[in-house]
Amino acid sequence: MKALVYRGPGSKALEDRPKPELQSAGDAIVRMTKTTICGTDLHILKGDVATCEPGRILGHEGVGVVESVGAGVTTFRPGDRVLISCISSCGKCDYCRRGMYSHCTTGGWILGNTIDGTQAEFVRIPHADTSLYPIPEGADEEALVMLSDILPTGFECGVLNGKVAPGSTVAIVGSGPIGLAALLTAQFYSPAQIILIDLDDNRLEVARRFGATDTINSSDGKAAEKVKALTGGRGVDTAIEAVGVPATFELCEAIVAPGGVIANVGVHGVKVDLHLETLWAHNITITTRLVDTVTTPMLLKTVQSKKIDPTRLITHHLGLADILDAYETFGQAARTSALKVIISA
Repeated sequence: MKALVYRGPGSKALEDRPKPELQSAGDAIVRMTKTTICGTDLHILKGDVATCEPGRILGHEGVGVVESVGAGVTTFRPGDRVLISCISSCGKCDYCRRGMYSHCTTGGWILGNTIDGTQAEFVRIPHADTSLYPIPEGADEEALVMLSDILPTGFECGVLNGKVAPGSTVAIVGSGPIGLAALLTAQFYSPAQIILIDLDDNRLEVARRFGATDTINSSDGKAAEKVKALTGGRGVDTAIEAVGVPATFELCEAIVAPGGVIANVGVHGVKVDLHLETLWAHNITITTRLVDTVTTPMLLKTVQSKKIDPTRLITHHLGLADILDAYETFGQAARTSALKVIISA
């Protein structure tokens, strides 16, 4: 089969790889139909994710058709159309019983990280019964690809951890796909203000179309002052960090109001300064989280009922044979105006 392989920092290639085989009773082999590229894949290519070793097939999102199942799989059978969760969960360990699927002792974020992932023609899914979701009849598969990772990530790590509430003020630093997913799902809770901050005017224009009340281009270094001006000098109740670099986290520290929450979503590969000399007396909460995908069933219903339309995040379509071009398109978003790139396998 064809697969996109990580060869080490800054290097990747489309290679021929053996088709995966069942390794345990709970496994399923899924024939991929659609996948996509995540900002986390770019962090891997930068060398930010030490657990992902050279030779790994990348990717942790997508939809497909079950090809075969192990003897212990009871929920799915060959021919079933399925949504693949970016988080694999056994459903039985202590962390899974607490709803922390991302810390499953035999799962978690393993696809495209510690085991081969979805940017291929076939993928092996461990714990298939609790790591796959049946695709409802008539559902838009491209919309559901957004439910593998970015919608639950933006919602759980940003909106829920950030305690977004009716009438509150929210700033989302980074209007890439994850930031926009947080924007879409924050509107479930009717905040009074949602401010999007980014360097890219095109993405800020998209954010306005998606429901941002205000947008700020931070290229002049005055984003914190502008946020304070928009909020009567207070700052925001919730600051969501959706990039994963020191400057964006420190901006969240500068704009959060007393009693507010900084909800980190971004993948950080280097240290960030925590300015306790400023924040020590401000009743600030800082949250971190790896998505657990516990909200995927609920989000699936909101997509099916058309309460939100995640296809608005999709800007480009390519085939697996052109996945290197897809990475170039996604990685050069300022030039290509890319958000999510659907890759058909």
